[in-house]
Amino acid sequence: MSETIETIETAEPKGALTIRTLAMPADTNPSGDIFGGWVLSQMDIAGSIAAVERTGGRTVTVAVEAMTFIAPVKVGDVLCVYTSVERVGTTSITVGVEAWARRNRLSDRVRVTEGRFVFVALNEDGTKRKIPD
Repeated sequence: MSETIETIETAEPKGALTIRTLAMPADTNPSGDIFGGWVLSQMDIAGSIAAVERTGGRTVTVAVEAMTFIAPVKVGDVLCVYTSVERVGTTSITVGVEAWARRNRLSDRVRVTEGRFVFVALNEDGTKRKIPD
C-alpha cells in the first residue's frame, strides 16, 4: 500500500460533522458506484448549513473550488460530510468540505471527496449583505 493511501485511510476528518446520509441504489451511475453529482450535492448542502450558521442568514453557492474525488462511494455506505469555515470576507465565506464514507455502515471511514465551496450572504431581497463579525 502506498504512503499516500495509508495517510488518507488513517487521517481524521477535518471540521464538524454536518450531515450524514445513506447511499442508496437509486443514486448510482452506470458502473454501480454512487454518482459523483449526488456526492457533490450532499457536500453543497453541508457547506450551506455551515455558511448559514456562520453568517446568520441566507446564503447562496457561488463557486466550487478544488473539488477532488478520491475514492468511490458504494451503495450502503454512510456518507459523512464534515465542514470547516476557512475564510470569512465582507460578503462571502469559504467552507472546506470533506466527505467520508463509512463502509458497510461500520465505524471504518475512508475519505472519498474534498473541496472548497464559496457562498455569498444575501438579504431577503436577494442582494449581497455584510457578514457580521
